[in-house]
Amino acid sequence: MSQLAFDAVGAVLLVPLATAALLAILPGYRLTARLNVIASLATFLAALSLLVTERPQPSPYVLVDDLNVVFIVLNTFIGFTTSIFSASYIAHELQSGQLTPAYLRFYHAMYQIMLFGMNLAFVSNNIGLIWVAVEIATLSTVLMVGIYRTHAALEAAWKYFILGSVGIALALFGTILVYMAARPVLGEGQDAMVWTLLIQRASGFDPALLNVAFIFLVLGYGTKVGLAPLHAWLPDAHAEGPTPISAVLSGLLLNVALYALLRFKILLAANPAAIAPGPLLSTMGLVSVVFAAFMLYRRQDIKRLFAYSSIEHMGIIVFAFGMGGPLANFAGLLHMVMHSLTKSAIFYAVGHITQIKGTQRISRIRGLTASHPALGWGLVIGVVAIAGLPPLGIFMSEFLVLSSTFVRQPLLAIVLALGILLALAALLLRLTTIAFGAPRGSMKPAEASDVPMFTHLALVLIAGVYLPAPFVVWFQHVAQLLG
Repeated sequence: MSQLAFDAVGAVLLVPLATAALLAILPGYRLTARLNVIASLATFLAALSLLVTERPQPSPYVLVDDLNVVFIVLNTFIGFTTSIFSASYIAHELQSGQLTPAYLRFYHAMYQIMLFGMNLAFVSNNIGLIWVAVEIATLSTVLMVGIYRTHAALEAAWKYFILGSVGIALALFGTILVYMAARPVLGEGQDAMVWTLLIQRASGFDPALLNVAFIFLVLGYGTKVGLAPLHAWLPDAHAEGPTPISAVLSGLLLNVALYALLRFKILLAANPAAIAPGPLLSTMGLVSVVFAAFMLYRRQDIKRLFAYSSIEHMGIIVFAFGMGGPLANFAGLLHMVMHSLTKSAIFYAVGHITQIKGTQRISRIRGLTASHPALGWGLVIGVVAIAGLPPLGIFMSEFLVLSSTFVRQPLLAIVLALGILLALAALLLRLTTIAFGAPRGSMKPAEASDVPMFTHLALVLIAGVYLPAPFVVWFQHVAQLLG
């Protein structure tokens, strides 16, 4: 069974890597789009097999445990559904002349490189390797954000690249400090960079070095998570890049940096003399929620609107993990899954809406439920879900975060609740103008499949009504691992 698990890990990494090399040279859009979908499906099936096979023993480079399996399965599933959405979306871009066949080959190759980088980050048992993997995922998305080669797209890509580089440099410095703290205990070389060994011996590390390291890591990886005030790259990248990349950025890439932060949080918590990581995470999370809630009222671009919504929800997730404890950690994990599914579904809808209407300006989009019922009502359900209304899954996770916080820190719970309510009002205000009223703009029919969008929304609805017992037990165990 262990050999099967190692084979599955190999497939999760090698399938996207090999497919990227093939996609870079294959001609023809239809062939490359189908191969992109097939490869993403194969990677997802390999990730699913990790749920039923015996976990392999950790090696110096590979680790599979209950924590990263959550991220791997979620990552590969949304990678697969986004590849389906991307096929129809990018076909329209080719027909309209926004992209050329050469750019499409590049786009599909970079898509698989991005999946490879994210999967590598999740299965890495080495703090240096996870840094490299996050950088691979970042650079591939930078290239895709600027693929339209317009002035605005190139500006957004450069801003993402520069701010992302600053963040990853800070994360690298924090990683080096962790190595320096571990070296006197574990010796020089690879052992001082292996997650499992670091956790076992963390109590003997220099707490001063760990404290400084964690601050740099929070600033570095927090930039990738999109926490305020480190968020400046995120709205531009969402607004100017292809919509499938917006779905991936909100649904997946932010989670990669979050995963790295959680690993280092566990490491710091294992040293009783080090600072408690929770207050710093809770503060940054709460600031992000309140900041994003106010910024939602000023957005005139539909993709920027949901970019700020992502900042708000990543703030809620980081706040939950900062509060810690079994219930808050469980709520943070659930919220992460629900947000990834919901936000990617929203961007699937937004992508097709902007193609039909030919604009991202909210003022020029009206009456979608009348002109395009499937897309319009899909967006309505998605916004109702992301706003945290019952009976959808985000309501449950937000309720758990608020209730667990109210028991321990009532004042923080009040501030968090106000931020969530402000964001809810802003989103519903925008939704009423976009979805209802007399239709405005193009009335041409939507050509794309709605299956990926409604699949995600169905999962979010089911999770809001009923969570299977094995799923709950699994998340409870992961919540205990997080401390």
